[in-house]
Amino acid sequence: MTSKHDSSTYDLLVAGAGSWGTALAIQSARKGHKVALWAHREAHVEAMQSARCNDQYLPGAPFPDTLTICPDLEQAVLQSALKMIATPSHAFSETLKKMAPHLSVEEGISWASKGFEPGTGRFLHEVAESVVGHDRPLALVTGPSFARELADNLPTVVTVACADDSYARKLASVLHFGALRVYTNRDLRGAELGGAVKNVLAVATGIADGMGLGANARAALVTRGLAEMMRLCDALGGERETLMGLSGMGDLVLTATGDLSRNRRFGLALGRGTSIPQALEDIGQVVEGIQTAREVVRLAKRHHVDMPISEQVFEVIEENITPQQGLKNLLSREQRPELD
Repeated sequence: MTSKHDSSTYDLLVAGAGSWGTALAIQSARKGHKVALWAHREAHVEAMQSARCNDQYLPGAPFPDTLTICPDLEQAVLQSALKMIATPSHAFSETLKKMAPHLSVEEGISWASKGFEPGTGRFLHEVAESVVGHDRPLALVTGPSFARELADNLPTVVTVACADDSYARKLASVLHFGALRVYTNRDLRGAELGGAVKNVLAVATGIADGMGLGANARAALVTRGLAEMMRLCDALGGERETLMGLSGMGDLVLTATGDLSRNRRFGLALGRGTSIPQALEDIGQVVEGIQTAREVVRLAKRHHVDMPISEQVFEVIEENITPQQGLKNLLSREQRPELD
């Protein structure tokens, strides 16, 4: 809660009113915190203010009384004790640049976005460091979490990844309540990697299920996909143990098997023969796995990491091959030891 000695109007700002940002804002407000939720489109702001609900991205989840819709990002930053970005990864840099001039010296910043910077393949913490410097806490909220289920107050577990233990606990405390359990983890790089790559692998399992390849194939893709993730994690300096936790295996299993996943639904559509434009139109929200596949393959080639599943997903998304050809390519690989 805001202390009587704290001049901040809000305990938490969530910049980004998609489904996940809205769910996190609602969760914190349920605990009694004063929360500001910012959206970049004026019409969206007005609709949420009028309905006291985000009918576009999270219908049927009313806003608690302590949640305020803020149209002015600058004012929201200045008036909030903690700041969190919850935009798609492609909008992360632009949003942070708008917020940066209004952050106090050494003030922390957090995000709930999963992915890499488009075009460069940089981790979002690297983007953050380039915008606000290295001398402040940087944190990621990640893990196996569908916004719809959290909004419906169903049990959910996430982690706050941050090298600064004090800041991690502070951020966790505004979210840890009721059905949401929040852990902390010091491996930001590994947590970011798991949260991004799992979206590509969820497209793969969706394609396989859309083609009717069965549960054996799905389990194989999840398991071998985790092996790919670990190889890239090793090359990029993350910790393998992180990928066996919430931000790796946990998020991968959820996203690869749960039909609330946009990435899985996108893959299902492709596996059933739906065109990419039609699949995206039907989903109606950002499918992070599309852009992430490009960056994962780029990173894998740069660091000489073998990631065959991710590569085939990329080729299908680029429409260089069909899902059927991607399957043939994977099945025709030479026999090898399971463990690297």
